[in-house]
Amino acid sequence: MTMTRVQPAAAAGIEGVLARMRALEAALPPKDGVAVFNRVYLAVTEEVGRRAAAGGFRDRTATAELDVRFAERYLRAVDQAARGRRQPACWRPLFQLRGHPAVRPLQFALAGINAHIGHDLALALVDTCRALEVEPCALQGDFHRIGETLVALEERIREELMPGPDVLDVADPLTHLVGSWTLEAARNAAWASFRALWAIRELPELAEEFTDRVDAGVGMVGRCLLTPLG
Repeated sequence: MTMTRVQPAAAAGIEGVLARMRALEAALPPKDGVAVFNRVYLAVTEEVGRRAAAGGFRDRTATAELDVRFAERYLRAVDQAARGRRQPACWRPLFQLRGHPAVRPLQFALAGINAHIGHDLALALVDTCRALEVEPCALQGDFHRIGETLVALEERIREELMPGPDVLDVADPLTHLVGSWTLEAARNAAWASFRALWAIRELPELAEEFTDRVDAGVGMVGRCLLTPLG
């Protein structure tokens, strides 16, 4: 991970990343694991865009900057996979198992969210602070406001993608698997990783090692979330 000065990315705009996600939605088979996550992420980004336009965030510029930088990390992983290039460890399980018939849609969605929140969010926060020349405290309030939107959407995602009756079958392995991961815990871990990376931003070798370890750990969780269940 390099800690060089970065230029603001918000000029591309939320609409720019939305257009790319919509193009992916149109191009990918509906049951493809990446397509499942892409639909979820598209809904999240659309909602953040609506809230930003309506003045739902204290700093609209910073929110747009973070949203674009965040999305670009996912879109970069998509491009790397399309070109046969190696993706970050956090994304590899999803791209490797995207067509597995025994992995359920909810697993694909949560594995993508895990990769994106667990690894990409901390890096996007760092880049946003550097681009806008602000301290982490400047992003904290809107970070939590975005988090409220994400938590509400996570509940909807689980309801829509969880198969079976309204009352979950406690014997279903999927019930136990998805119950072991929560968005709130992932967000808290991402904020802690961001604060750690910001504290060591002038120590590039240490920052890179820390980032690699986070990447590997998130990838391991993703692999578990994508355990084929039949």
